[in-house]
Amino acid sequence: MSTMSSGTFSRRRLLGGLAAAAAAGSGLTLAGGRAGAADLAAGRPHAPERAATLPLTVVNRTGQFGNASIWVYIVGNEGGRQVRVTPDGKVAPIALSDNGSDGWTDYAIPLAASGDTRLTLPPMSGRIYVALGSKLKFKAVTDGAGNPALQYPAGWVASDPNYRVLHDCAEFTFNSAGMFCNTTMVDMFSVPMSIRLTGAKDQTTGTLRNGARAKVFADLSAVEAFAPLVVGDGLRVIAPGHGLDAGLFAKDYLAGYIDQVWAAYAAKDLRVTTNAGTFTGRVSGGRLSFTGPASVSFAKPSTRDVLFCDGALAAPNDGTTGPVAAVLGAGFNRTTLHSTAAQPTTDPAAFYTSPVTNHYAKAMHAAAADGKAYGFAFDDVADFASYIQDTAPTAATLTLTPF
Repeated sequence: MSTMSSGTFSRRRLLGGLAAAAAAGSGLTLAGGRAGAADLAAGRPHAPERAATLPLTVVNRTGQFGNASIWVYIVGNEGGRQVRVTPDGKVAPIALSDNGSDGWTDYAIPLAASGDTRLTLPPMSGRIYVALGSKLKFKAVTDGAGNPALQYPAGWVASDPNYRVLHDCAEFTFNSAGMFCNTTMVDMFSVPMSIRLTGAKDQTTGTLRNGARAKVFADLSAVEAFAPLVVGDGLRVIAPGHGLDAGLFAKDYLAGYIDQVWAAYAAKDLRVTTNAGTFTGRVSGGRLSFTGPASVSFAKPSTRDVLFCDGALAAPNDGTTGPVAAVLGAGFNRTTLHSTAAQPTTDPAAFYTSPVTNHYAKAMHAAAADGKAYGFAFDDVADFASYIQDTAPTAATLTLTPF
């Protein structure tokens, strides 16, 4: 997406819900599409009704796994209920009775015996998981409201039953407004993949450079603070926020940089521009407070707050605090905030230049052929995320690209 809209859906809430559900087994409800929410908030009419389903092709270009060793799972939310997609493209509600005698569901969609696999995507919001070598273990549970829900994989949790399974996912919302989708490394990176979306135009995102997977692992292994995030003998690299929670990443890693930013704006103004207008802020009394279209204020964040873009940097979907928080989160992760008093910074050459920076996100962007990736929750600030959308989609293709 482009710069944060005043009505942009908070992707942080979506990913946080997924993580919490995966780790705690409490299930989740996926929220609606970000772009659709933005249209409503901005007063733009929805696009006319689209086709009831969207052709989805899954292409295996891994070079390491045959079709018989790869499975697809399409899970998420439709009409306020948690659902999954069957191999024939039907929506089925999550049910506790789906758990087999081993305690797990089997929602796997096998790839075609050879060639590309052609599926049908119904209107819903969710994730397309891929598992290579072994099937994933999804568990149907009861949420806090007593409704059937699904426990998602958490590849960053060593005790998770899917920890040793090579897997990854893409995210999407397909509804009457169109198709909105992205690859993601917000939680972890394991399986290289790209998404092609055709319709009003032909777009592709997520494609990595040749040899990029190995380079990501090597580059992060070479940075002392980030080396422990490469887990499972090269199975995946987990995001530093999850590493922090697991005791693999320093809780105060960004403390010095955060102090530097706070000191800088105790002496000069920080200007943050969003769709709502320009906010002018100063640090006073320990808080970074802004005036402008609205008065918004932030406590000094912790390293964890920055990495998750949450806590002191929580971004409500209110059109004022939320967009400013998103820009601050991006500036902290990209380490541009201390040196550039007009945010967001839009020149990628200025990103990640400090020795202490989010080297994980830096590596993800360096790996991408177009420089775009979702390395943290609001990497879409200034349009640097691996995200595409089409209001008149005709087909989508998920390609598992070479390792």
